[in-house]
Amino acid sequence: MAKAPTDRQSPATRLVTAGRRPEWTGTSNQPGAVVNPAVWRASTHLYPDMAALKAGGKSNEDGRFYYGRRGAPTQWALAEALTELEPGAFGTLLYPSGVAAIAGALLAVLRAGDVLLITDNAYEPSRNIGLGLLAQYGVETRFFDPLDPAGFAAAFCERTRAVLLEAPGSLTMEVADIPALAAIAREKGAVSLIDNTWASALGFPALKRGCDIAIMSLTKHVGGHSDLMMGSASAGEALYRRLRRTAQQLGHVVSPDDAALALRGLRTLGVRLERESASALRIAQWLAARPEVARVLCPMLPGAPGHDIWSRDFTGGCGLFSFILKGGDEAARARFIDALQLFGIGFSWGGFESLVVPVDPKGARSVTSWPPARMDSADRFGVRLAIGLEDPDDLISDLEKAFAAWSLG
Repeated sequence: MAKAPTDRQSPATRLVTAGRRPEWTGTSNQPGAVVNPAVWRASTHLYPDMAALKAGGKSNEDGRFYYGRRGAPTQWALAEALTELEPGAFGTLLYPSGVAAIAGALLAVLRAGDVLLITDNAYEPSRNIGLGLLAQYGVETRFFDPLDPAGFAAAFCERTRAVLLEAPGSLTMEVADIPALAAIAREKGAVSLIDNTWASALGFPALKRGCDIAIMSLTKHVGGHSDLMMGSASAGEALYRRLRRTAQQLGHVVSPDDAALALRGLRTLGVRLERESASALRIAQWLAARPEVARVLCPMLPGAPGHDIWSRDFTGGCGLFSFILKGGDEAARARFIDALQLFGIGFSWGGFESLVVPVDPKGARSVTSWPPARMDSADRFGVRLAIGLEDPDDLISDLEKAFAAWSLG
């Protein structure tokens, strides 16, 4: 089982030291002989005798060989490192994708007849899990306005068993009062899960802020190099054991090669997030002054929607944010995006490269509207930027040329 986080060590230090047990980075004769755990490619684990085989089935925890689905030192080291970075976590489960982590965590806490509440600005695959997969198993999904705590409290019923939160919200970047919503869920006897990919535990310690299960797409920031798919869920002991049992019953496992890539990315997570956040804030400030931009949706930006709550609850951010073009149409937005040279058009984010996609959330809302009442209805064409590690001056120059193309219409 994972070691307890060391309060005396800062997150930056734990990023370097976490998960590097001597027995996983060396041999019995030379423990800790190398920096990184080896890549243990193994489906079959062998036992020296029948007594060991019998004993092996009795202990279901990381650090003990049993069978390939339960991992080996490469996966165990990654899970332990993520646990040490999440204050309040007892353990972490690894999943083959971020969506698998969301689905696996929800399946662990819900049963037929239960009601799940999902924030209305959630990642669209999360909505699809609620309306598709869970519906097939008899779970009813309802949506709530994340900026209306009173309405959220009123949405509970005697069958509500879980709440899926996200901050900032996917695409439109609203920042809900997560500690308040988590406290309401706990008072109502429901499990609160949060997709915490945007800030990670470094920028928002979700369990410490009152959530019960913290989920991340490791595909994004932790991987950091756009070359792996993986997810994670961290929790306290009771919920961790439920997550583990469900993940094993579903056969969830990640490859040791991908776990090694994720461990590599994890070590530089802090410095990459700092660089991306600084560049994103600078670009957001530049966009806010552009006549072609109606609104910048970046909670790190002073004066932007959600900035006050972000400043209170978060200690960091990342390079992902959106903005709304002032007027125009879909063709103009397409000209803008197509004119960009340094931004790849792609759905992921958190890698070293900058990306761009259009923002059209109207079809992925159930109880809130888009555009919201505070915005001019003519200003509805959005763009989401994922700022990478390029020089921000070069990215700004690229955006400026794209605005010229946007204005041609």
